Order: sequence, then structure tokens, then C-alpha cells
Amino acid sequence: MIEMSPETARGLELGIEGWLEAVAAHFGCVWPMERLVGEYDLNFRARGNNGPIIVKVMRAGCDPAYVAMQIEAIRHALSVDPHLPLPEIVGEPLTLRDDSGQERIAWAQRALPGKALGALAPQSLPLLEELGRAAGRLSRTLQGFEHPQLDRPQKWRLPDGGWIAAHLPLLPEARRPLVQAALEGFEELRPALERLPQQAIHNDLNDWNILIRQQVAAQTAVAGFIDFGDMTRAPVICDLAIIAAYAILDRPDAEQALAALTAGYHAAFPLTEAELAMLWPLVRMRLAVSAVNSTVEARARPDDPYVTISQAPAWRLLERTDLDAARILQRLRLACRLPVTPEAPAILAWLAAERHRFSPVVEADVAAFTVHDLSPSGSLTPENPFALTPAEAATLGVAEPCWIGRHGEPRLVYTEGAFVGPTKASNRRTVHLGVDLFAPAGTALRAPLAGTVITAGSEEGAQGYGGMVVLRHDTPAGSLFTLWGHLAADCAGLKPGQRIAAGEVFAHIGTLADNGGWAPHLHLQMGFDNDRDWDGVADADDRAALLARFPNPAALLNLADDHVAFAATDEAELLDYRQAHFAANLKLSYRQPVMFVRGWKHHLFDQWGRPYLDAYNNVPHVGHAHPRIRAVAASQLARMNANTRYLHPAQRAFAQKLISKMPAGLEVCFFVNSGSEANELALRLARAASGGYDIVTPDHGYHGNTTGATAISAYKFNKPGMGGRQPWVHLVDVADDYRGRFRADDPACGERYAAQVDDALEEIAAGGGLLAGFIGEVFPSVAGQIIPPAGYLASVYARIRSAGGICIADEVQTGLGRLGDAYFAFEQQGVVPDIVVLGKPIGNGHPLGVVITTREIADRFAQGAEFFSTFGGSNLSCLIGKEVLDIVDDEGLQQNAAIVGNRLLSGLRALQDRHACIGEVRGFGLFTGVDLVEDRDSRAPATAIADHAINRLREMRILIGREGPADNVLKIRPPLTIDAEGVDTICAALDTALAEIQP
Repeated sequence: MIEMSPETARGLELGIEGWLEAVAAHFGCVWPMERLVGEYDLNFRARGNNGPIIVKVMRAGCDPAYVAMQIEAIRHALSVDPHLPLPEIVGEPLTLRDDSGQERIAWAQRALPGKALGALAPQSLPLLEELGRAAGRLSRTLQGFEHPQLDRPQKWRLPDGGWIAAHLPLLPEARRPLVQAALEGFEELRPALERLPQQAIHNDLNDWNILIRQQVAAQTAVAGFIDFGDMTRAPVICDLAIIAAYAILDRPDAEQALAALTAGYHAAFPLTEAELAMLWPLVRMRLAVSAVNSTVEARARPDDPYVTISQAPAWRLLERTDLDAARILQRLRLACRLPVTPEAPAILAWLAAERHRFSPVVEADVAAFTVHDLSPSGSLTPENPFALTPAEAATLGVAEPCWIGRHGEPRLVYTEGAFVGPTKASNRRTVHLGVDLFAPAGTALRAPLAGTVITAGSEEGAQGYGGMVVLRHDTPAGSLFTLWGHLAADCAGLKPGQRIAAGEVFAHIGTLADNGGWAPHLHLQMGFDNDRDWDGVADADDRAALLARFPNPAALLNLADDHVAFAATDEAELLDYRQAHFAANLKLSYRQPVMFVRGWKHHLFDQWGRPYLDAYNNVPHVGHAHPRIRAVAASQLARMNANTRYLHPAQRAFAQKLISKMPAGLEVCFFVNSGSEANELALRLARAASGGYDIVTPDHGYHGNTTGATAISAYKFNKPGMGGRQPWVHLVDVADDYRGRFRADDPACGERYAAQVDDALEEIAAGGGLLAGFIGEVFPSVAGQIIPPAGYLASVYARIRSAGGICIADEVQTGLGRLGDAYFAFEQQGVVPDIVVLGKPIGNGHPLGVVITTREIADRFAQGAEFFSTFGGSNLSCLIGKEVLDIVDDEGLQQNAAIVGNRLLSGLRALQDRHACIGEVRGFGLFTGVDLVEDRDSRAPATAIADHAINRLREMRILIGREGPADNVLKIRPPLTIDAEGVDTICAALDTALAEIQP
């Protein structure tokens, strides 16, 4: 970086007349200009007449031809492809003398939006594919560009990277072998590299020269390529290698990221098979050049952080031992729609032609074996998808001795550390890459065709392969390899190089002790090379590449491929059917809908076994798929399910449990099928007890989807086509002390909101009506997870009762321990309602609602027509409802809500300190709202940011919702089973999502 003279520095600080002001004036910029980082030259950001401009003032003595090359290259590229994300050149270069008398060249370009890729969190694979496509377009446009400066000597030209060999002694001794290995790989390919066509390339698309635009209301996109100063002439594969070297830094999915980037590049600028074979060695070489150059420059400029900005991640990538060159090449070929290996199509064709001619693998007729479904939608094994028990592994839920497990099938049975990620919501390996033949231990195994032993041994530990053998089979079409897993220990006696004849017995199916604890079976897997790891299970997100590398071995078993292949549900077709045969206003959550087939506690699983952290659904109150609830339901359904016209002890037991949780006086129970039905009944009870009909209720409340419940739900009736407010419904403000008309800084806030009831009562009287009562969600949920001010509800209830009305507490969202310190929200408000409504969570997903009231109110209601709800209070419903209440007590879920809820609130408030868009964090226990704002002064609702947040978290496998009149409040209401890991995961993901939209 050029040091400025004291006079220049003063000019920058004070904005006095000087040569920099002349530069600004030449390009039509407003003085002063903002200094930016740069390695050699002076860079400034300035405000121009048509938007921001980047002004570059070159170092003294800079060759004008060097500047001309960059300007002409950008103009050339934009003339060929005007839509390329390149900075438009502004005006013409200016040459002048600075205040020290040295001649400098200044030039300018339009500033592009976005942030440097290196400053952002790892980007999605689709975004990397778009990046590759944009880079390929740039390469295509530069094909015809010529300039003498392209042939100048420079250290960054990758084909000349061998210069780093002379600097190996500067490196720490432990790191020299890493660079030496990269050099050796480079030297092997260099002759072929030099034979490739050469053209102008950017040559420095590192992660700080690539701009990414992340906008709230738009998809993340590539915003620009900048800094053409290192342009050179070289094979285009070098440009892709440079981009890749930086785009995959510190990514655990480096192989997938490289493949996505390459797929995009290939779509815009097709690559040859020879070029693909060079890509990974060139990536490693670029990393080595970068790391060595940083070491050299750091010795010369130890105080300049710019020279080492990518050094540490480059070393980390070079140090990785899990990245296999042959495997990466296969993945790159697939990304470019080539066969996984050149020989693969011929080998597969030969296998298909020889099907039914191979020697039987086992003596029994495998065509008669039953094919069993172990997928998440077809199997309940394991009961806990995060912990397969030894007993479950020993049977896998199938009683038959001989059966088949499918190829490409997702399974939740893989739960040991080798299969799972750092958190329960992380990617995990679920997709089975072989075919399983389940048969008794000791069953003899025969080679389907002649082979040679490559390896034989044993993989110890639970859920491992146990005994395993890899064979190579030389066919007329090429060599293929088979892995035989879960074998008896005696297979270890086979020797590498040993020949196995077709039909020869060479191994046996192992016992539980031999094979990792699994039910005795053979895992047969086929591949096109001797993969060093032979992973038998793939990450669902990576399944396409892995299934291509390890195709269906059905032909070797003389079976049809589709007989043993997993067939996934076509989710696009499912969505099309829904859109064709369901109402348009039956909405799906999230921009990208998701299909779930299983749940456990606070996690849901899609059909591929990918886990999602559920912080959205409060209905499964005690967790998805609770085994106690399942057992109760199965037991009762095996007996009978009848209504309340018959006596049954379950009704009494459920009522007793409910009443034990209520204040004295609330002692009569009505059982119905839903919260909507419960609120309908509550209205009838209030009207019967009061003699009135009119209802007072907070604005933007929600009480259900029946006609009567919708009529008192402003959240619904104020929507288009809903008819608006009925004359017997009288609205008061939701007691929102953050963005309502009365704020928390007013000590009388709660009383002011409560006083609005007086206005409603006057309105009723003026209209000739008669008050029936007040109904409200104690903590309004759809209004934005609102916590009313202290004393609010007590004052409201006092006014309603003075006017002869009945007070109804809708506790559907807040009851049953969710609040942690209070079992019901009305307890937190210090009131006792006349009627309490419960729904949704009390059945944990079973359709159930409850109304609890006083004897007096119930008796008045009983003077009218008989009340009957066919399956409200059925034997089944009562048993499930009581079980839910018992589980809350037995498993300490209310206490968990208090402890984990406090951790969640603390984590969210820490985020509030870092993100100005968080206006308020509010809640109790596991009833939590995050109010997002455009700015904290106006508190304007940030609806678009909330939409971005929930959809980004969904991409990160975390489910939350949003509420409030402006849909700007993040709603976090998980099952009460959520733990510390879960809430920490939510906070970390939300931190990432909100950081993305900061300017």
C-alpha cells in the first residue's frame, strides 16, 4: 500500500484544495472521497451524479498500458455481454502530478452493489452455481480480447506458479509437504496444461473480488466482478480454479461446492474432460501459491493485514485429508452431465445384458425375498430417530428371516457419530448406497462373477460394517468393484490379490457380534473404483452424486433394478395436485414448501430423513410422536371409541386432572373437538349466563375458523371478502405496549388500554345491545406474541363484570405450562376468568378442545337445549388429553419451558444488541416474539426482513413463523421438549440470517 505524504493526508482529512480534489472534480464526484483498502494503489469511494463511483489512483510510475488493459477489457466484455456484473467505466483516465511531484494515473468506474464474498457466511450451492455461470460468461466474452499487457510477466499467472518451489524453506517445516504435494500434482499436469488454448482471463476472482448482493426482497445474487489488475493470458481452466480455490474455503461441503460452481461455469463455457481432470490439482496449486506468497509478503510488510487475508483458510483447505482427487473428479464429471467415469456406461450396459446369468450370491432364491420399507415414511424404526437401540438394530422392525433392504433408500437407523452432524438439525447421512440381503448368520456368500480381493478386514464399533471385503471384477467393458459388508470375522483371512472364482463361497453373513450389532445381513455395494472410504450411506443433499458413483447392484443379484430401488414421492407432483384440488386460500408455509413424514420431540423429518428443528408448532405440546400418547391411542382404539352419552372412567380422570390445575370455582368441563368449537361453546355459555349477546374483544385477535369464532376474530373478519365486523362485536386495542397507542414508558399504560372497554360498553348501550362478555387471547398471539402490561386484564375483567358480562380466557396458545413460571397466562395477569378455553396443544395433535367454567354458568346453560359433541370427550380423546397433562408433570416440561425459555430470551436479546432491526424481544417461557423494525425510532414494521428470516431459517432446517398485523413479528413457540442445543441453534441461525441483510 502506498504511503501518503503528510500534505496528502491533510488534504484527505480537511478536504482542502489539492490534487485529489482535482481527481474528484474530473470524474464528477463529490469531495471528500472515502478511502478504501488496496494492496498497491489508492482506492476511493465517492458520490457521483448518477450513483456511487470507485476512483482508483495508481501508484507512481504505473505503466499507462496497464490501466488501458483493464479499461479496455471491461469495455470489451460489456460490449459482448451488457448484462455481465462488471463495473462500467466512468469517463477517461486522468494523468496528473501529486503534491510530491510524481505522475499518477487516475480512473473511475461505477460502484457495484453488494458485499465481498469473503465477508459473508458460506453461500448456498445454487448461488455458487450462479457464480460459476457468471464467471463462465465472463470467460466467453474475453475470448476475443487482446492486449500486449496480457503477456507481461507476473507471479499470479497460474501456469507459472512453479516459482514458489524456491521459497519452500520460508515455510514452517510441517507445512512444506503440503506445498510440495501441490507442486508435484501441478508438475504432472503442466505439459497438458500448456497444450490447452489460451486467452485473456481475469486471473484474480478471489473471494474479495466477487461481490454478492443479499437483499431482503430479492434472491441472493452475484452482484459483480471487480479488480482486473492481474489479467493475463492463460487456459480458462485457470480462472475457474482460482474462483474455486476461494469459494470453497472453510466449507465442510467443499466437494459439493466445487461441483456446483463447475456446473454453472460449464453451462456458460463448456469444459472438456481433460480440463475437468486438471481442475482440482490447479485449485490446490492456487492455494499453495497464495499461501506461499502471503508468507513472502508478510516478511516484507509485517504490518499489512491485506497480504495475509486469505492465508489461514488456504492452509486449512490444503491440510484437509478428506478430499480425494479421484472422487472429486467423478463429482465434477457428474456436475457437467458426463458419466461418473468414462467406462461407466459400458459397464452398466454389460451388467444389464448379463442380468440373470450371474452366479447366485446365496443359495436361497432372492427373487422370493420380501422387500421391506425402512424409509422414514414406511418404518417406525427407530422410535427415537436420534438413538437406535441395540434391540432395534438387531431386528430393524422386521420379523422375517430373509428379506431385502432397498438401494437409495433413506433411513433413520444410522444414529452413531459417524453418520450425524454437530447438532440434531444438521445434515446427516441417511441414504443407503447398497442392497441388503437379510438372511441368517452363517449364510454362505458366493461371488456372482470372478473377482480379485482388494481388501479384507473388519470395521469395529456399533453400526459399523463388521467384516468387509472389496473385490475387483474385470469385465469386457472395464473394471468394477464390489463391497461386501457385515460379514463373519473369518473373511479377514482373505488376502489381497487372491482370486475368487464365479460361484465360489468366499465369506459368510456375520452374527450380531461380527457386524456392528445389525440384524444379520449382507450389504452389497457396487462402484466404479476402489473408493478409499466406501461409505455405505450418503447425505441426502448429496445423494445424486453418490448414487451415480455407487449404482444399483441389482443385476449382480439377478434382480430388476426397480425391484430393489427406493422410489421417492414426487413432491412437485404432490404440490401440483394440491393446487389443482385444494382451495387456493389453504396456504402452505414458506416460499419453498416442505413435506414431512415423521416427527420426534421438537424435530420433524422429510422423506429423505433430513431433520428440521421445529420451533413453530405449538400443537405437539409434549413433542411429536410421544410414545406414551401413541401407546394410549393404540390401546384404546383396540378396544372402543364412544361418545359422552356413555359412562367411562376416562372422562372423570381427565376432568379431575383439568380441574386440579384450575383456580377454585372453575369446576365444570365440556369436551369438544377443537379450539374453534370450544370458543363457539364459550360464546353460548356467556350469552346464556348473561342474557346478553354483544361481545367485547381485542382487535386482531383469533379464536378459530367456525362462523361464530371468525365473527369475533378481527384477524379474520377484517380480511378481504370476510364481511367486516358484525354490529354485535366491539373492538378494543390489543394491549401492545411496544407499538400500540400507549407505550411501556407510561406507568398508566395498562389502565389506559383497559379503559377502552368503557367506550365499548357505551357503544353497546347506544346501539341498544346487551353485553354478553369479553373474550381475548390472554397473551395475543396472531397480534404479535403480545405480553399485556401488568394489571391490564384485571382492570378489563372488573369493568366487564360490573356491566354484567362474562370473562372468557382463550388459553389455546399459552396454557398448560408453556409460560414456564405460570401454568396459564391468566395466572401471570393475576386474574380468574369465568370461562377458560383450551384447544390444540391439549391433544398434542389429536383433535381436542375443552371449556371449563363455573357451576353457576353451566347450570344457566343447561336450562336450554341439550349440548352434545359427537366425539368431544370420546374415550380416546379423554385418555389422550389426560396423558398430555400427565406428561407435562412427569417430564418436568413446565420447568423446562422456564429454564430453556429464559436461555432463548437471553440469546435473542443478545442478538438485539447486534442487529438494529430487532426492535423488541418479548415473551415468557416458550411463548416468544421478536418484533422486527425498519428503524428503532419509528418502529416501522420490517415485514420483508421477517419474511427473509423465516425463509432463511427454513433453508437452515429451522421452522419458525411470523405474526402481527404487519407480519413482522417472529413467532417462536416450539414443543416444550426443546433443549439448550435447540434454542442455541435458533439464535445462531437467526444471527446469520439478520447479518445477511445489513447494508
